Amino acid sequence: MSNSESCNQKPAADNRNIGMLTISIAVVCVVVLAVHWPALSAKVLSFDDSQYFTDNPLVQNPGWASAKRFLTEILAPSTVKGYYQPLAMISLMFDYTLGGRENNMMPFHRTSLILHVANTVLIIVLLYILFGQTRGERSRTIWIAAGVGLLFGVHPMTVEPIPWVGERKTLLAAFFALWSLIFYVRYVQKNQRGYYLGGFVMYFLALMSKPTSVPIPVVMLLMDYWPLRRQDRRRAVLEKLPFFVLGGIFAVITYISQSRTAAAAPPGVLGVKHVFLVLCHNIVFYLYKITWPVNLSSHYGFPEPLVLSQPMVLAGVIGTCVLVPLLVFSLRWTRVALTSWLIFFVTIFPTMGVVGFTIVIAADKFAYLPSIGLLMGLTSFLAWFCGKNGSAVRRIFFAAAILITGTAEAAVTRRYLSYWQDSVSFYEYMVRLSPDVPRLQSGLGNALQRQGRIEEAILHYNKAIELKFQDAGSHNYLASALQAQGRIEEAIAHYRKAISFEPETAEVYNNLGGALLAQGRLNEALGCFHEALRIRLEYADAHSNIGIVLARQGKLEEAKEYFSRALQLKPGHVSASNNLGLVLQWQGRTSEAMKYFNQSLQGKPDYAEAHYNLGMLLQSQGRLGEAADHYRQALQNMLNDADVYYRLGSVLRLQGRLDEAAGHFRRALQIDPNYSPAREALGAIKGVKEQRNKGTE
Repeated sequence: MSNSESCNQKPAADNRNIGMLTISIAVVCVVVLAVHWPALSAKVLSFDDSQYFTDNPLVQNPGWASAKRFLTEILAPSTVKGYYQPLAMISLMFDYTLGGRENNMMPFHRTSLILHVANTVLIIVLLYILFGQTRGERSRTIWIAAGVGLLFGVHPMTVEPIPWVGERKTLLAAFFALWSLIFYVRYVQKNQRGYYLGGFVMYFLALMSKPTSVPIPVVMLLMDYWPLRRQDRRRAVLEKLPFFVLGGIFAVITYISQSRTAAAAPPGVLGVKHVFLVLCHNIVFYLYKITWPVNLSSHYGFPEPLVLSQPMVLAGVIGTCVLVPLLVFSLRWTRVALTSWLIFFVTIFPTMGVVGFTIVIAADKFAYLPSIGLLMGLTSFLAWFCGKNGSAVRRIFFAAAILITGTAEAAVTRRYLSYWQDSVSFYEYMVRLSPDVPRLQSGLGNALQRQGRIEEAILHYNKAIELKFQDAGSHNYLASALQAQGRIEEAIAHYRKAISFEPETAEVYNNLGGALLAQGRLNEALGCFHEALRIRLEYADAHSNIGIVLARQGKLEEAKEYFSRALQLKPGHVSASNNLGLVLQWQGRTSEAMKYFNQSLQGKPDYAEAHYNLGMLLQSQGRLGEAADHYRQALQNMLNDADVYYRLGSVLRLQGRLDEAAGHFRRALQIDPNYSPAREALGAIKGVKEQRNKGTE
């Protein structure tokens, strides 16, 4: 064969490999999309989604000003408690621009699913360029990398970051971190500085998304040892110095911002024994969940107490004491086992509890990016198993194993996603797994209360308080449920208990103000609302509530300013829109009032108060048919409000539909026997009917 023929065959082979890689990636993408598709319809509001989305004034006011604040609030983020994560927050802001709302969460989930599919592709590419280094290996490595990437893409432990809005940071950081590793591998293979610069920029973007990306330079060093097997170790270390400097800066920023806005306990506070037991527990726990992903949850609480008598803690200590020596001993034959595990370990290390920053001992989301280490080890094993000397039987066995494992994973993933379709199902599932966790009991209660199931919610709030009496959140939720039942004094007592346990909680002061407002104690309520604003200046609900107090005091212009400010902070604030419309109506500015009533109904189509107010406005304009429609809409959620029945009856009476009107007046009197307007209206209808009867005679 001539040299020219040989040269022509090489590009042809390369083109075939690129075509095969593209096809395999496309197939994997379709499968991953199909398996995770139900995530698009998920409606769960998870633990911290309020600060990431529903109550975040910057996310809800998309624009350069909000983006600038996300980028410049470095050491003390004002709208999200915890660490600096500006790119994650800006990405949520874009989804809000695209229509993401509490009643339409699909834009958030769509972006997250796209990122997960993209991460699956990047993992396939990374594994391919790592293990398909020679032309003879490439075609075989394509299918192995695609198979391993598929197992990652459909694995049940990848579910959590997709329907959980607040976990956008996990997906985005993994996206940039994988690009950084790909650029680094190409830099080592091609020795081109452009790839080095690309890797550094992507590392910076990963840190700007979530600071748990800090260990990536250590991952690069481990990859130098295996599978890249770089000989010049001094150069390999020196090349990482800019990465380590950048990572160190972000580590300091993370600790300071976490300490200032949430909580961060250094290792000295937790104690050596605590750290040792947590590390051992998690080393075994994550490997167990990855290989046998059943009973997954978004809350894995610390064993109480954290002692060796706890089965999982004991298993963790024994397992770690067996695993680590075996991995070290394996170096006699191969670098694969120890290095791939170390890549997993150093990547997940920031979340392993050495620095206390969370109330959970572990989380599925923490293993999302670190799993790349284990995937590298699996790919290396499969490349050996199906190598050039491997038999056809081995390759068939590989294909069958990938197919069976992938199918099993997909089935578990689909089942797990079914619990994410609504908040009640989500919390009921977790409570079944961990019934003695106060946070889950109060979370279930909150989900039930959102559905109007108040009695059931109260049972779970009381259960949470039994488990942990000094739980401010549970007392706050219980108080809100009691307030919804009209048990105002009991509610106030629980609000005050919540404040005694956590004095700097704006939400509780705002809720206490609402209870005092319901009792007509305007000045006390106003004090609570201002205290809420002292703690959190950009709190839309507190601004709206101050507006309500001022409106009741007749200070309409001041009230309008507070309602307007609430709408600036939270454009979809239905109560502020409704109340601003009401003030404008009182001032005779009916066209503006109608605009704000309609704005409330756009945000919440079943908002009874807005329907009622719009009905009164339309009735005053003589638009009786439209007014009646809105009164009927209001009645769907105000069944025990005598005034709504009276208003609807009065419209029907003006339309000459006297029998229907009389029925609504009687219903008003059943609710409130002393409601004199309804009695007078009934008397008037009776008089009209008597006159008609006389005329007929």
